[in-house]
Amino acid sequence: MKTNVTWTGQMAFSSFTPSGHELKMDAAEEAGGQNSGARPTELLLHAVAGCTGIDIISILQKMRLNPVSFHMEVEGTRAEDHPKRFTKVHIHYALEGELPEDKVIRAIMLSKDKYCSVSHSLSAAITVSYSINGEDGKQTIQ
Repeated sequence: MKTNVTWTGQMAFSSFTPSGHELKMDAAEEAGGQNSGARPTELLLHAVAGCTGIDIISILQKMRLNPVSFHMEVEGTRAEDHPKRFTKVHIHYALEGELPEDKVIRAIMLSKDKYCSVSHSLSAAITVSYSINGEDGKQTIQ
């Protein structure tokens, strides 16, 4: 995979992803930017969520399970000192539908431990939790 990222002035950058989607990044105004795009760190958290979300939907569908809805709450904790890397990322998966808990756990674990290339590219500790139909999961996932 290869991409080109172009500086567009002040702290802003623009690019087109290899799949053809435009991406704009910028810093906050207090950091010299104009807030004209997402922060790279925001994109990183979104990338983790998108990667693991795609994994989980794919795995559940292979199990012939189809969630009615699915969203994730992602929280990242950053170090106080530079490079202010993410030290922890917590993902809460909220699924709705006729979904056996053991199958949901299996899908989450496969994504977390094997398939999500984005999360495996980080050095942050990644923890997860889940709920099905609004009920918190009964098992702790390590």
